[in-house]
Amino acid sequence: MSRRDLVVDCSFATGDAVPSPRLLRRWADAALGARGTGRELAVQTVGPQRMRALNRRFRGKDKPTNVLAFPSPVVVAGGAAPQPLGDVVICPAVLRREAREQGKPERAHWAHLVVHGALHLAGYDHEDDADAARMERREITVLKRLGFANPYRTGGGPQAGMRGIPMRGAAR
Repeated sequence: MSRRDLVVDCSFATGDAVPSPRLLRRWADAALGARGTGRELAVQTVGPQRMRALNRRFRGKDKPTNVLAFPSPVVVAGGAAPQPLGDVVICPAVLRREAREQGKPERAHWAHLVVHGALHLAGYDHEDDADAARMERREITVLKRLGFANPYRTGGGPQAGMRGIPMRGAAR
């Protein structure tokens, strides 16, 4: 890995089976493209109680969610170390439940949530219909390149917990 490659730090706070750090990096890198060059992001897993607390604090929703993204403050470029991009926090328990309900493989849902979170760190959002459509197009394109089906068609329609959720403040 060169100093220009995307660096992905992984922290798994649950005993859940998770994809390898190599796969998580591949998915995030595919989402970010050139935006990931010389950058670093963290992928963390948390249990439902912790995710509920984060979702309540940063989004005002008192329930666990599948993924939250926390962008890092803007950093002035320079130096040899990768510049922080932010954290993607995933709740495997919610992810598993959604995959089961939507009739999709867990691995495909992992890829989607990593791509979704990384895109939030890159500035994508789904605050309104136009932004949501733009973000969904990017997700579909990236996931197709990675060999995954359109996540908004798999299992019969748009994903619960993804489109239409306002993501304001520190968490996206």
